[in-house]
Amino acid sequence: MERDGVEDDDIVCLDESFFINDNYQLTRFTFGSQVLELYCLQSASTDFDLTGQLVWPGAELLNHYLSKNADMLRGCSVIELGSGVGITGILCSRFCSEVVMTDHNDEVLKILTRNIELHQSSQDSHSCARLKAEKLEWGNSEQLKYILQRHPEGFDLVLGADICFQQSSIPLLFNTVEKLLQVSRQAKCKFILGYVSRAKVMDDMVISEASQHGLHVTEVAGTRATVRNLEGVIYEITCG
Repeated sequence: MERDGVEDDDIVCLDESFFINDNYQLTRFTFGSQVLELYCLQSASTDFDLTGQLVWPGAELLNHYLSKNADMLRGCSVIELGSGVGITGILCSRFCSEVVMTDHNDEVLKILTRNIELHQSSQDSHSCARLKAEKLEWGNSEQLKYILQRHPEGFDLVLGADICFQQSSIPLLFNTVEKLLQVSRQAKCKFILGYVSRAKVMDDMVISEASQHGLHVTEVAGTRATVRNLEGVIYEITCG
């Protein structure tokens, strides 16, 4: 059969796995005195939605900050938004009592779970936290409700790094952040964001969107740094 000049034999149907790069390599990272090993990609997948397979500059910036300020993590319960391969959550697990790492993409959740299992099986004497991976798409009330049902008192800290890639995702991000901070308000919970600038319009939108959700953004003094030729900064975001 021929349709519009194209025969059936000429049509190539590609399985979705064609677009997924899962050639993960065990990679070592050092943040101050903390050394982590985890699986990640060395270059981007063909699918933009799979950015979480990489370790991005913002995560490196945030991890350096957290390693220098580990006292803020000790004994805390933490939820991380957009965990990717889990480099920040796994670092936090060395100091925290509990770490919930989240991502919205099923393929990314697979490698995140693999890294959690690697970390737990390594018999790391530094680790003290319970680690868990959960699916969470920003703005998804049902998925957030599922997590909060298991943590009715909320969390001590909310973390995120390099998670502002698309303008359309920023309102959804702060919708989720607002709800998490409100639940945890009595514990004076704050959102620590490792932010890397890629466009001024995005910089302005992060600040304005946070304000529209009743949140207060403070740049942490002394945290501006260049990571892989990109300017980054640590923000602390609290309920206004």
